Amino acid sequence: MVPRETEPAAEPEPAVAADLFGDRIDLARAFTADLIARGEPLGLIGPLELPRIWTRHIVNSVLLAPLLVGTVGDVGTGAGLPGVVLAIARPDVRFVLIEPMERRVAWLEEQKALLALDNVEVVRARAEEAPFPRKLDQVTARAVGALSKLIPLTAPLVRPGGELLLLKGAAVEAEAAKAGKAISRWRLTDVRVEELGTGMATEATRVFRATVS
Repeated sequence: MVPRETEPAAEPEPAVAADLFGDRIDLARAFTADLIARGEPLGLIGPLELPRIWTRHIVNSVLLAPLLVGTVGDVGTGAGLPGVVLAIARPDVRFVLIEPMERRVAWLEEQKALLALDNVEVVRARAEEAPFPRKLDQVTARAVGALSKLIPLTAPLVRPGGELLLLKGAAVEAEAAKAGKAISRWRLTDVRVEELGTGMATEATRVFRATVS
């Protein structure tokens, strides 16, 4: 008889999470528990993500929170990474979660209600169709695409003097080098890659950061 494969266990909450979320940690726990319970059946995350759900996704997202101001758009929010996580951590910041897929939009609206996130607006749209031309203070995105394609999708949403804060992987420097034409075309300045979370007991978060002229 072939033994039945078991589902991988979800990662326990790391100690650093409580430090990063502070008095909002219970909301982060509720969101993460729901994502663990229903994320795979709803097609929001894959089963291989459960053993690293906290460090790779929740903590990776919340490390961006101290950099945020004003009204922040999150393009391709998906399961709420980073948009919902950031909205939990920063109730003083307004978030516009931009997502084209209906089932993901339904999930985001449900989480907004369950977690009482009054600072969140969910918009069903593709980035290029979002009704926020040159209006947002900052725009972020995570796991959406290469910088050469992502910059033209996100920069048009940012007001002059606003910022792109794009969460990227280890190859971000190479991506930035290949995105030279997009960086020039959209007149991005103060372009740099920042690494967040260094010195903490977690994976670092790499952010492509630039000002939009």
